[in-house]
Amino acid sequence: MDFKKEISKFLDRHSNRQIEFLAELVKVPSDNPPGDCVAHAERAAELLKTLGLEVEKYPVPEDLVRSHGMIRVTNLVVRHRSDGGPTVALNAHGDVVPPGEGWTADPYGAEIRDGVMYGRGVAVSKSDFATYTYALLALKDVQAPLKGGVELHFTYDEEAGGRVGPQWLLEQGISRPDFAISAGFSYSVVTAHNGCLHLEVQVRGKSAHAARPDTGHDALEAATAVLSALYEHRKGYTTVRSKIEGIDSPTLVVGLIQGGINTNVVPDLITFRLDRRLIPEENSAEVERELTAIMERTAAQFPGIELSVRRILLANSLTPVPGTEKLVQILTRNAGEVIGGEIRVHGVPIYTDARHYAAAGIPTVIYGAGPRSLLEANAHRADERLRLSDLRKATQVVAFTLLELLGDPVHLQK
Repeated sequence: MDFKKEISKFLDRHSNRQIEFLAELVKVPSDNPPGDCVAHAERAAELLKTLGLEVEKYPVPEDLVRSHGMIRVTNLVVRHRSDGGPTVALNAHGDVVPPGEGWTADPYGAEIRDGVMYGRGVAVSKSDFATYTYALLALKDVQAPLKGGVELHFTYDEEAGGRVGPQWLLEQGISRPDFAISAGFSYSVVTAHNGCLHLEVQVRGKSAHAARPDTGHDALEAATAVLSALYEHRKGYTTVRSKIEGIDSPTLVVGLIQGGINTNVVPDLITFRLDRRLIPEENSAEVERELTAIMERTAAQFPGIELSVRRILLANSLTPVPGTEKLVQILTRNAGEVIGGEIRVHGVPIYTDARHYAAAGIPTVIYGAGPRSLLEANAHRADERLRLSDLRKATQVVAFTLLELLGDPVHLQK
């Protein structure tokens, strides 16, 4: 039997059902923050069961979830096992950033225009719930002779760092795969990504009447100087370059700031949060120490001002571990066959859940449904979108890759 041909036929027959499956996932909000995604996990589990898959639900202890800034998390695992051989985990996250403004479509409507579906999470990464589910269903339908296992890991805290998602599944011993593929895009294979450091900074002074500012200590004045020092320091990042294709230089953004009491009061507390992206060659501890020293040195120039720094997130970079090259070779070969043209292997300047598998020594790559870049997908922006033809292509590539990676050579040749 030509299993690849039969897989393709299955995907053609079930194309509309796969699209409907994705649409149902987009229609259930799973914004993070606030991070209460249980309703989406329940709906996903229901949909998976209607497809004949057995779903394991793993609620994460609430105190642990809240310590990571979320409300409730239930992770889902689906297992398909044959005797012998390695296990491949396919991981996608169902939590999404809030939709924000500027949409021309309902963010939860799963509207389709000219072969493109619009909705929050349709590309990042509810699409790969559909990619990975239907790749597995295709293998089951054609009764592909596999030696090993396929697991679907559908988790719900990527936007908060993935520590109660994939990391928790691995730490609890719920899964220990030999390879992992994490949600990505169709036209390239990603093997590395940036790390990310989030710091919360508090600049504390003393309030006073605006008519007598000399009796207080202006936290905003000091915070302004601290921010200026950070922005000046940031200018030097352009000279620091990663050797990994697709990853450029470090970045620093202050994305949130709040403080003050009233217009006629000297502000006594300013709080801001910064996002520092780390290229794989950097040491996160050294970066944190450097930023903290810059801010403390600047704040010390202002009498009566106290500055405190708290780390709220550290996501380490992804770099390849031994065995990754096997996944890369098989994926690029099959993607080239299905999509055609050059299939790039590169890094990306974001951070993802893939790093948790690599940190556990599991060969990991990023591949799934989507265009050539985050910008094309409008990821984290209004009108997030997915070309449905890319969903079909990526599903075929993943199914072919699993067949090659796990297929029993003796039976495949018959």
